[in-house]
Order: sequence, then C-alpha cells, then structure tokens
Amino acid sequence: MKHRLNFAKGYVLFEVILALTVFSLAVLGMAKALGVAIESVGSLNRENDIRVGLRSFVEEIRRKETAEMVVSNKDDHLDATFSSTLEPLDLRDRNGSVLNDLYTLHAVAAYSVGSEQREETVDVYVYKPQKKK
Repeated sequence: MKHRLNFAKGYVLFEVILALTVFSLAVLGMAKALGVAIESVGSLNRENDIRVGLRSFVEEIRRKETAEMVVSNKDDHLDATFSSTLEPLDLRDRNGSVLNDLYTLHAVAAYSVGSEQREETVDVYVYKPQKKK
C-alpha cells in the first residue's frame, strides 16, 4: 500500500510539471504575439502620420502661386521627404473648348521602413487663374 502511495505522489508531481510547461509555452507564445502586435501598431501609426503630413503638405502647397508650387521639404520629425510637381491639365468641356488655368498637383511622401523605401502619392486638380495685369 505504501508503494502505491509513493507512485501516486510521483504521478501528481509529473502532472504539475507538465501543466507548468504547457502553461509557460502558452504564455511565451502570447508574449511574442503581443510584441508583433505592438510593432504593427507602431508601423501603422507612423504610416498614418505620414499620410496626415502629406495631406497638410498638399493643402499648404495648393494655396501658393503656380510658380511656387514645385517644392521639396524634409520633415525631420517624421523622417520623410515631401515633394511636389505641377503639370498643366489638358481638359476640355462638352463643346471641345480647352479649360484654362487647370493643373495637376502631384505630391509624394518618401520615407523608409527599415531598409525598405516607401512612397505615398496624391494627385490633386488645382484651378489657379492667372492674375491679369
């Protein structure tokens, strides 16, 4: 009877060690998943900040005169470069007449994530009537 009691105590100890091992592996897996999730959220927040910066850049540039719309700015806070180009837009009305003073403002935000270079772009049609002298 004593032999059977010692065997039962050893079996309980083995079950406890096995349960702790499975629990530890589960906790380590969850910790790794949490780390990946936090990294992903940080990356998404940075991309969102760059998109907001690009939107602000476009709003600032499109209010300028056409001669001043081609610009390149470096944002040290976001570690991104915002640049713009301006092209005349060839657009015609229903009668085939060319609509004047229309331009395409092309804005680019260039940034890097690790060693990968990325870009976000926006194209906006801008109406800028020329001032008459």
